[in-house]
Amino acid sequence: MTSSWGRRATSSVALAGVVLGGCAGSSAPSDAAMPGVSTAASMPALSFAFDSLDDRPVSAEATRGKPTVIAFVTTGSLPAQAQVDFLVAMAQHDGEHVNYALVSLDPPENRELVELYRKTLHVTFPVAMADDTLRSGAGPFGDVTVVPVTVVLDRVGRVVARIAGRVAKSEELRAAMAGL
Repeated sequence: MTSSWGRRATSSVALAGVVLGGCAGSSAPSDAAMPGVSTAASMPALSFAFDSLDDRPVSAEATRGKPTVIAFVTTGSLPAQAQVDFLVAMAQHDGEHVNYALVSLDPPENRELVELYRKTLHVTFPVAMADDTLRSGAGPFGDVTVVPVTVVLDRVGRVVARIAGRVAKSEELRAAMAGL
C-alpha cells in the first residue's frame, strides 16, 4: 500500500528530474539543457526565516556569503535520518566554508522530539522548525512536503540545486556547489 507521502515522493522525484534537466538528484540546470529557463544568476535570492531550536538563525540573512545546504526532514523518515548522517559528515569536512542547516517538517508540538533527534544524530549545525506555509507545500522553497529534500543555495541565496530523495554521494552536492 502506497501512502500519500510515497505518491508525493514519486511525483516530486519525477518533477525534480524535469526541473533540474536530468534525473532526480542532478545538480543545477544548464542553459543548454533547458533553453529559455532562468539560471540561478538570473533568479532572485530567496527570503526565508525559520524558528531555530537555539540561538543560531536559519534565515536568508544568516546564510548569505557562503554556499548553503539546507535539508528538509522529518523525524519519522529513515531516508531523512540517513541524509542527516551524511550531511553531518560533510559539514565536519567543510568546516566554516559552507553553511549547513536542517529544517524539520514535523508539527510544532514535536519540537522536543526534533531536539532529541538533533542531539542523537550529533547535528552541530543549526536546526529549525518549518512554519505552516512550508509544511503545506508553499513558501519560497516550493513543495517540500516529502523528505528528504536538499536545497543548495549560492552565496547570495539563490537556488542552484534541489534534490528530492537521499543524496548518497558527496560528489553530487560538491558538483552543485562547484564555483560558488
